[in-house]
This record gives sequence, C-alpha cells and structure tokens, in this order.
Amino acid sequence: MSTKLTHSDEILIRRCLQLAANAAGLTFPNPVVGCVIVYNDKIIGEGWHKKAGEAHAEVAAIQNVVDKSLLKKATVYVSLEPCSHFGKTPPCVDLLIQHQIKKVVVGTLDPNPLVAGKGIAKLKAAGIDVIVGCLELSCQISNKRFFTFHKKKRPYIVLKWAESADGFMAPLPEIRTKNTVFWLSDSFSQQIVHQLRSHEHGILIGAKTLIDDNPKLNVRHWFGTDPMPFVLATPESIPKRHFLSINKRINYLYNKDKKKLTTGDIITSLHKKNIQSVLIEGGLNVLQQFIEANLWDEIYNFRTPRNLKAGIEAPSISQQPDQKIKLMKDTLFYFKNKAAELDTNHQDNASAYL
Repeated sequence: MSTKLTHSDEILIRRCLQLAANAAGLTFPNPVVGCVIVYNDKIIGEGWHKKAGEAHAEVAAIQNVVDKSLLKKATVYVSLEPCSHFGKTPPCVDLLIQHQIKKVVVGTLDPNPLVAGKGIAKLKAAGIDVIVGCLELSCQISNKRFFTFHKKKRPYIVLKWAESADGFMAPLPEIRTKNTVFWLSDSFSQQIVHQLRSHEHGILIGAKTLIDDNPKLNVRHWFGTDPMPFVLATPESIPKRHFLSINKRINYLYNKDKKKLTTGDIITSLHKKNIQSVLIEGGLNVLQQFIEANLWDEIYNFRTPRNLKAGIEAPSISQQPDQKIKLMKDTLFYFKNKAAELDTNHQDNASAYL
C-alpha cells in the first residue's frame, strides 16, 4: 500500500478545496467539503456538500460516477475526513466501504469529537488504503470556522466597521435622521459587506445600533443565506416596529439580572447555540470591547474619503493592517489576529475572499 503523497495528490486535493468553496456560508453547522474520485488518472466523479441535510461530498461524487464498477479500483480524494456517525444523513465511511473503494486520500482529520479519527480507523479496518494530511493546513483554513468552533470552543469572530477619513463611524445623534441607516461607505463597499455576511453563521449588534439604525442585517445585495441576527438587548427594550422585530428574525442575548454581558458571556452563549462564526457589526462599544479583549480573528475596516468633522469615534486598534485594498472610493483595511490563527505561520489573503 502506498503511503507517500505525490504532486498529483496535491493537485486533486486542491480541486476538492475548489469544490468545497462553492458552498461557503451554506452548510452551517456542517463543514464545507469537496470530493474527487479518480480512476486510471482520470476524474470519474466529483461533488461537494451543498447544504446541511443534503448529500455529503462523498455521496455527491459517487452519484456522479457513471460506471459504478470502476469504484473498486478508484481513489477517493476528500478535503475532510469522511464522517463515521449518523446525523441527518448516514455515515460516508459506510458508503465508501460498501463500494469497496481501493484508496482514500484525506486532506485533514475532522475536529468534531463525533468523528475525530473514527472515520479513518473504520476505513482502515475495512482494508482500504488511507493517507491523511495532504495540504492539511489549507484544508483546515478552508474550514477555519468549523475548526475554531470545535477546537477553541467558540465561534470564529469577524469584526467590521466603516469610518470616515477623520476617524468617525457615525455622525452625532442629534444631526442624523432617526431610525435610518447612515451610510459612510459607497455602494460597492456595501455589496462587499453583504458578501461577508453571507459567509458567516451569525451577525451581532448592540441595542443602540438596532434602535438607531433599524437594520435588516441580511444579504439583499449579494447571494446566499442571511446570517442569524443577534442583538445585545432584552426583548422589551426593542421597539416592536423595527424590521427585525416585525419579521421575527431577532435573537436576544442578555443576562437575567440585566447586567452588561462580557465578551466571554457573549461568546459562550453563541457557542451554546451552535453558532460557528459571527460577524460583529457594532457599534463602537461592542467592537472596542472585543478588540481590547483580543477576542477576534479578522477585522474588515472600510475607510472612506469623506470627513464628518464630528461624531461617534471609530474603534481603535494598535496593530498595523495586514492588507490595504483599494476599492472604488473606499479603502479596505484588513487585519488578521496572528495569535488566534490555526497556524501562526499561515497568512490569509483578504482579497481571496472578496
């Protein structure tokens, strides 16, 4: 049995990652996974997990193989360890064993305790040649939300805000129109924000932002699934006329004694609700609280050429941005929390996600 990885193996796992990326933001609470099946150096089937409750990547790939008799001589490439437990669908390892797959190349182990090596062990026990660890870091990064949730017992945390050239994120309350969103960034930047929203499981704001802006917190300017909205408030503190209240999309986070929630309280609560990632959009107090606690993974800071001269100051961060990306009128300053990375030698490229 072969135990060495080749350049061809890496190429095929990269293809798995390409396939997996098709479902970004659509599979929560499941990971994104891609699968490629090869026989005689040719791809005979491929697929990806498209949505929670639907066919897993391995199942989709096998379904796309025209001649199923070839599976006994085929190699299956998959970006994440095949599942070995019953969830909304049967275990993928059972299907691979059923078709007597010859060899399986796995990008990385599944951190979920329900799997965590059990799938690999079951495949090997069935006599299947298994290699684990092909482009392992890239496969983990493709599921950074899933890995953070299971390994660090918290959601993956993304902070986002826009600010003026002179460092304000909103005008003074007395000079803005009540209950309407104040836009600093241009329409292109707003579209990017909605793209960012489509990648995350949840979205979080403070009570003041909800009351002042009456936001929708959806992805109406992009494609994908709306993140689950959370607000740091009690139900009785939010006007019933607000959009999220009317549409019953809102989830409240608060202490029973109504004391201010700490960052730890917030993250623990979201983790208990099985939220794998959260986009925190403000306002200032909430954002600064997470920055000072160094409890964040990525920051997307949109800076506009507009000057407000006065208003609510933008959050401050001492770290220099990892990237500056010129958009249309705005500039995106991207920050990566090195201390929170899955591997401190790896650097994400913000432009790859835009």
